[in-house]
Formats: sequence, structure tokens, C-alpha cells
Amino acid sequence: MSSPAQTLYVKHSPWLLLFLRRRLGNGWDAADLLHDTFLRVLRRPLEFDNQTGERSYLATIAKGLCIDHWRRAQLERAWRESLVARPEAVQPSAEHTALLIETLAEVDAMLMRLPAKVREAFLMAQVEGITYGVIAERLEVSERMVKKYMAQAFLHCAVLEAELDGVLVE
Repeated sequence: MSSPAQTLYVKHSPWLLLFLRRRLGNGWDAADLLHDTFLRVLRRPLEFDNQTGERSYLATIAKGLCIDHWRRAQLERAWRESLVARPEAVQPSAEHTALLIETLAEVDAMLMRLPAKVREAFLMAQVEGITYGVIAERLEVSERMVKKYMAQAFLHCAVLEAELDGVLVE
């Protein structure tokens, strides 16, 4: 007797693979994201009334994974472009580069979960070193609101760090 996830895989994996191939333009990434889609299904199994609901659910997961894939590729390109300007003697190792790209992807994902103004305030303060007063002017909010935004961003960072350290469980 097969499990619901196994049945879902057998019924829809050829269709989903084709769907992903069209979106990504290659079979290797499509196969990886097909695998990742069904890993998510196994973590959060659902029951459906019909085949349309199944495909819609799978497509939603797959689209999110495609967006993550493209964002990561964009981060990798930006990182590699920044390395071009460095002398070969100070180029990081492949392992170091992989760790940096993974960290950048995690930071990017964390930032994307923040509301837009919170993210903007956080980046202005942390990356550009802008004062709260200037941030308030740029975002057209009060300085007190900027402080709230920053508190929200720092709390989000602390929660993410605790999750990554295994202290918090979903």
C-alpha cells in the first residue's frame, strides 16, 4: 500500500518536472527542485479533494523554490563579480566561497521576510551607517518609528540565530 505522498509523486512528478524545466531552462535544476518540492510535501502533508488541488499545491511550492533558486543565483553572480576585482592571491577558496554564498542566501531570506520599511531602515543603518534621524527623513516617518523598525529587525535576527543554533524549533 502506498502513502499519500508516494501517490502524489507518482501521479504528478512527470508533469511537475516539465513545469520546472520550462521555468528554469534546464533539467538538472528542475530535477533538484522537483526533489525539494516533494521534501516539503513530506514535511507538511495535506489531503486534497481533486487533482487540480494537488497540482495547484505542488505548483505553489515549486514556484517558491524557483524564486529562491533565482535569488540565490543572483547572489552568487554578484559575489563572483565582486571577486573579479580582487587579485588572485586573495581569492577565497571554493569552500569559503560556498559558505559565504550560503550565508548571504540566509541573510537575504531573512531580510525578505521583513516588512519593506523595516528592511529599508535596517539596511540603511547596518550597511550604510546612516543615523536614525536621516533614516526617518528618507522613509518619511518619525525617529521613534525608526527605533521600532530597528527593534523589530533585531528581534527577527535574534530569532533567526536561535533557529539556526537549534534553540528554537518550528
